[in-house]
Amino acid sequence: MKIQIRLVLILFNSCLCLYGQENPRLDSLLNVLKTQKDDTLKVLTLEELFLEEFYTDPTKAKKYIEEGLELSKKLNFPNGEGFANYYLGAGYYQTIGKNDSARYYINEALDIFKRIKHEEYIIKMTNALGVVEYTSGNYQKAIEYYNIGINYSRKNRHWDNLANRIGNKSLAYIKKGDYNLGVKYSIESLKLFDSLNSKSNTLQLKIHTATAAVRVGYAEMGLKNYEKALEYFERALGIYDGIDDIVHMGHTYSDIGNVNLELGNYDSAIENYMKALDIAKKKKIPIMRGHVLINLGKTYIKKGDYEKALYILKEGLPFNEQFGTKDNLSLNFNQLGNAYLKNNDENQALVYYNKSIALADSINAAEILSDVSLNRAELYYDIRQYRNAYLDQKRYQFLNDSIFNSKKSQQIEELRTIYDTEKKEQQIALQEKEITVLEQQAEISALQKILLGIGLLLSLIGIYAIRQKMKRNMLEKEKVDAELEFKKKELTTHALNLARKNETLENLKSKAQELKDKENMGRGYNQLIRTINFDLQDDNNWENFSRYFEEVHKDFNSNVKTKYPQVTSNELRLLALLKMNLSSKAIANILNISPEGIKKARYRLRKKLDLSTEDSLQDLVLSL
Repeated sequence: MKIQIRLVLILFNSCLCLYGQENPRLDSLLNVLKTQKDDTLKVLTLEELFLEEFYTDPTKAKKYIEEGLELSKKLNFPNGEGFANYYLGAGYYQTIGKNDSARYYINEALDIFKRIKHEEYIIKMTNALGVVEYTSGNYQKAIEYYNIGINYSRKNRHWDNLANRIGNKSLAYIKKGDYNLGVKYSIESLKLFDSLNSKSNTLQLKIHTATAAVRVGYAEMGLKNYEKALEYFERALGIYDGIDDIVHMGHTYSDIGNVNLELGNYDSAIENYMKALDIAKKKKIPIMRGHVLINLGKTYIKKGDYEKALYILKEGLPFNEQFGTKDNLSLNFNQLGNAYLKNNDENQALVYYNKSIALADSINAAEILSDVSLNRAELYYDIRQYRNAYLDQKRYQFLNDSIFNSKKSQQIEELRTIYDTEKKEQQIALQEKEITVLEQQAEISALQKILLGIGLLLSLIGIYAIRQKMKRNMLEKEKVDAELEFKKKELTTHALNLARKNETLENLKSKAQELKDKENMGRGYNQLIRTINFDLQDDNNWENFSRYFEEVHKDFNSNVKTKYPQVTSNELRLLALLKMNLSSKAIANILNISPEGIKKARYRLRKKLDLSTEDSLQDLVLSL
């Protein structure tokens, strides 16, 4: 799921408010500008022109805001100067990916607002710096900036700013892979906007509410709750449609297309992508156009229409080369490789896979690199370059393991963050209760104050102690359950990866043996076969598996050895794999024996365990 561009646009929406403003048309603004003198009103008009032109022609928009900056300096107009720097940094330079320049101009704006002691704008600039860190991949630093704004907004009861900054924080957690926290904070933001809408149903609040719904949708997609994600995206689409916000409608159609692609609803995905594409063309938004064309091409590959996919992906390539991010361009290359491979043009497929890998490697995009390495390994296998296929398969396995371990660390960190957050919320709740008690005590007589205070304090201590104990127990149970569930998934993934690796190596070994016999190139192929045999017999793989197995199924091995001391180490391995309920094919691949060999091993094991024909070996293993 590649949603980087859309997330950045959401951050701009909450930070710059580029959409949803009731601006005059561009030609009207230009006519007004011609009649204005060099005063503060002209500065404001130049800001409006910047916002109006920003997404269609960023270079022209930049000229307007630079003119506004120079005029503000000439007029000694600090607000104008501050916001001109802000728009240059958080708008223009951040969008074209020059984050160092973005930081410079935002810090210039921050210094101006500090000089005139405008606290609200100081916090706004701090939030903008959080967005820069977010787009730079420094998600924890972004969260720290957002928390400054959250504390200020909560203290001063600026509820719309609070909701937006909590929403930005949720996006940072989504990008960190902490999807549960992403859901938690995005829903908190959405509830705040819903509450504000019930009191004041302004255009800007509607836009922010829709944006908050989109954030929840992304978090749910991260958790693979696609149906829930679809509900939130469709809610956002309804709001955007109601206020005729065409640009955000386009992005949301693309989001709905992504969900349908994940669900396998290819026709629905294409229908929504085409709506997004029409809007991108009409509104002249090349970034959106390039991004949508990648996913549209991918969908046609899934449908089996490879010629159509190739045409679409070629159409998207110039937009992603000129306007898109490097990860989007790498994805475009990868999908072009897939389309050419499906069209039986292995040479062109290899060209684009090589481009995708080189670009992904340059930006450390591990997930893209892993995916393309596997695709190229399969291509090398098809064209009989078995050594290259083996090396790409090894790289894929290494990257896949690294990503898996990274996600494990993220999930453990997420559990810790949730636990710490719960503790802070409990402390806040206790402080609020204590304040309420003190206020009540101030209204009664001294004697009543003492008596009531003692009673309430004892009650609070007792209730709080019980509730704290219950929450601690519940949190501890949830933490243990989450870790156990994660370990189970980790064990299954490790087992299946082991099976897949052995199956691939066996296939490579067979092909190498065939070519050795056919092509009389024994020496080179013997070396390859020896390398493969070494990997097949590598006990480190089994030791890692055993370690994961023992963490999930504690004391299983010792119980088996105590009850059935006659069981050999190989039979113990078979029992462990049966305990995981794996298929006979998977077990055969992991143990590197034939399916017939598995049948014989099960038969010998039944005899050794003294099981009758009516007794189930699987039931016995599951009971151990």
